[in-house]
Amino acid sequence: MRQYIGLIYKEADSDFGVSFPDFPGVVTAGTTLDDARAMAQEALAFHVDGLVEDGEAIPEPSSLEQVMADKDNLTGVAVLIPLKIETTRVVRVNVTIPEDVLGEIDEYARRHGYSRSGFLTAAARKIIEAA
Repeated sequence: MRQYIGLIYKEADSDFGVSFPDFPGVVTAGTTLDDARAMAQEALAFHVDGLVEDGEAIPEPSSLEQVMADKDNLTGVAVLIPLKIETTRVVRVNVTIPEDVLGEIDEYARRHGYSRSGFLTAAARKIIEAA
């Protein structure tokens, strides 16, 4: 199983934030350290699911030395986040969604580091698992 370095940041009056140097723009947060790590694992999996679905390459994990060589990363605490994704065949589908809802989906996905497909997959899995 691949593991990627997540950088955890904490300001005095904020939640624990997590970013991934190997996946710029993928960020998440949690109210506790355990919550932040769980959210990081979920965000990483959803982002990589989206890359797979879009036919894009998944980068190899950087080493700790590579990550910490960037001075902007020195303020974060490095943790390993395992990449847990199912290796299933991706199928392209055509769905009809109201334009305003699609806009909300895209905005939410962008703010939370998901692709549109990754977000829709995550939402569907959450509803199915809850049933």
